[in-house]
Amino acid sequence: MLAALVALAVPAQAASFASGPDSVPLLELYTSEGCSSCPPADRWLSGLQSDPQLWLRFVPIAFHVDYWNGLGWPDRLSTREFSDRQRDYRRAGSLKTVYTPGFLWQGQEWRGWFRGESLPRGPAGMPGELRVHVDDGAARVSFVPHAQPEEGDYVAHVAILGFDLRTRVQRGENVGRELAHDFAVIGLGTAPLLPVGGEHRVTTALPRERERAVRRALAVWITRAGDPRPLQATGGWLD
Repeated sequence: MLAALVALAVPAQAASFASGPDSVPLLELYTSEGCSSCPPADRWLSGLQSDPQLWLRFVPIAFHVDYWNGLGWPDRLSTREFSDRQRDYRRAGSLKTVYTPGFLWQGQEWRGWFRGESLPRGPAGMPGELRVHVDDGAARVSFVPHAQPEEGDYVAHVAILGFDLRTRVQRGENVGRELAHDFAVIGLGTAPLLPVGGEHRVTTALPRERERAVRRALAVWITRAGDPRPLQATGGWLD
């Protein structure tokens, strides 16, 4: 058991990421290995790895929910926390109901995938610049907002994303299929930002990884406290 825990504590190489002042939307997929409708959405999300605008104009992440685990196949990537995050969006009015596969674009329900539409393009406002530096197991986060918020503090969300995660499903709706997952959240942490002049910043430990992935990336986004909707995002490859 000790060896397994050590194996998951993989240090990230030093890296820096920045959004620029224009909005970089967070693209969220809510998915499950127990959902027969989800593999096509998973494959589509995987295909974004070859998009030249990846990390520059959008940051994709996949949250595996646990509310289908009782149908016969427990998704090893799922957590109650991710399901609750989707429910938070419903309470905030961004979703009418929770479902999989479900997409959100910058904190708002996006159903364009079901109609074969391309991702929205072009900046939507100038929320401010988000900068992240990763080194020695920690992320140094700095956000310089374009305008100060009327109320509410900023919170940084730091996610480790795993790629080429594969599962041979033995039961449930996807029985007999080998599923491949990319952009899957395998570690997630949050930390409040502290104002220092016109900047808001925090240094926080990278979240512990629940799965071992051959290739990993980092996604960081900013929200206001108590509001799940992202204001700005950035990210990039760690391996």
